[in-house]
Amino acid sequence: MDMADLLQRYFGTRNLAEVATAALPDGVERMRVDFGMTTDRGQRFALWSLLMVLDDAPDLDVAFPDEEDREAARNLMDMLAAASPE
Repeated sequence: MDMADLLQRYFGTRNLAEVATAALPDGVERMRVDFGMTTDRGQRFALWSLLMVLDDAPDLDVAFPDEEDREAARNLMDMLAAASPE
C-alpha cells in the first residue's frame, strides 16, 4: 500500500503538509478502525507506519502478533530516527 494513497484515502490529499490540523483526528480515527479490522499484514504495517509518523500508533506488542513484523517496525523507527535532524 502506497503512503500517498493512504494520505489520499484518509485525509483527502497526497501531501501530509496539506492536511488541515482539524482533519487529523477524524482521519487518524478512521485509520485506527481500519487497522483493527484488517488482517492483511502488509496493509496493517502500512497503516501502522503512517500512524507512527502521526504519533498515534499502537504499541508494537499490541499491533503485531508476529515477531518478524515487530522487528520490521523497530527497523523502520530506527531508520526514521537516524534520518531526522537533531
